[in-house]
Amino acid sequence: MRRNTHFSQVASRYLFQEIRERKRDFLQQYPHAELISLSIGDTTEPITPHICQGLTSISSSLGSEAGYMGYGPEQGILELRQAIATTLYHDRVDADDVFVSDGAKCDIGRLQTLFGPETSVALQDPAYPAYLDTSIIHRGRDSIILLPCTPENHFFPDLALAEKADVLFLCSPNNPTGALFSHEQLATIVQFAKDRKKIIVFDTAYSLYIQGDGPRSIYEIAGAKEVAIEIGSFSKIAGFSGVRLGWTVVPKELHYHSGEPVRADWMRLITTFYNGSSIISQHGGIAALQPAGMSEMRELVSFYLESTGLLLEAFKQLGYEVYGGIHAPYLWVRLQGKSSWDAFDELLRTAHVLTTPGIGFGESGDGFLRISGFGKRATILEAIGRLHRYRQ
Repeated sequence: MRRNTHFSQVASRYLFQEIRERKRDFLQQYPHAELISLSIGDTTEPITPHICQGLTSISSSLGSEAGYMGYGPEQGILELRQAIATTLYHDRVDADDVFVSDGAKCDIGRLQTLFGPETSVALQDPAYPAYLDTSIIHRGRDSIILLPCTPENHFFPDLALAEKADVLFLCSPNNPTGALFSHEQLATIVQFAKDRKKIIVFDTAYSLYIQGDGPRSIYEIAGAKEVAIEIGSFSKIAGFSGVRLGWTVVPKELHYHSGEPVRADWMRLITTFYNGSSIISQHGGIAALQPAGMSEMRELVSFYLESTGLLLEAFKQLGYEVYGGIHAPYLWVRLQGKSSWDAFDELLRTAHVLTTPGIGFGESGDGFLRISGFGKRATILEAIGRLHRYRQ
């Protein structure tokens, strides 16, 4: 059979696979190097007690005649969907419109299948690389419109560039820049989509990191349910990056040009492609959204934000141009006169610190590094010490 030619338009390795390979090659050359990773945004702290109890109790129950269960509902356990709608959305959405999944990244791929190969998409640039790569694999690079989001435009895209797009992929707080849309900016985006009959895919994976009264959901904006799908995740708020649990909201109010409900097609797609999230992970999610679990998640988020704050202060003291670090566990650091990969290699070689090259998030990311605040506190402090020594 013929190969899907769109694979020739993406890098041979996904960004974080490429970083792992470069790490492996470096350690083969310098086997005694003690590397510190400020790169891949993976959580490091243990799952907290109340949430862990939710996971372990259902695991034990599955070992009994009375407690065993097989397939669950493809859309997710009703108790979890209700908890998401009430606890995270304050009943702005219906539990019937919440679809539980095995993570935001997986649903990004499924949404590409929902939209089909004839759809054109507009993406923030820089952005989480899964948006671009899955878009290319499904429909090729020519149907993709990049919306530069840089310090020069205050990380807000020029919507006029998206006039010909059918779908807008947006993330707030943004990964990698950490930029947060205001209520006013989101209202502008929603009105743009309504006027031009576009669909917004809004990623809120880091919403619990938002400080102050910034919008944590696009559904805080009037009329957003008529134009927006929203993705969420437990990975970075509950430490579920390995447990795998997320959700997507597809409101009943969202329709195609022809009037058919998008939700009906999404239900058909997931019941065809997917047998539902793990019963174990879903019960962990239920525990996470109980009062004790919410308290634990807030403490966990505060810990990572404190680490990010230490890194933010250090990079500022060292004279770098730094963005982010307030509403998300990432810094976006500009390296004047250096490409992203050159800066990555330099810090790896001199300080034995792994980062993420900004170019991996899009063309507008070249010359930047993304610095992750996920890590043990002692590791973060050691990394800061090494950076100070390197700059001297």
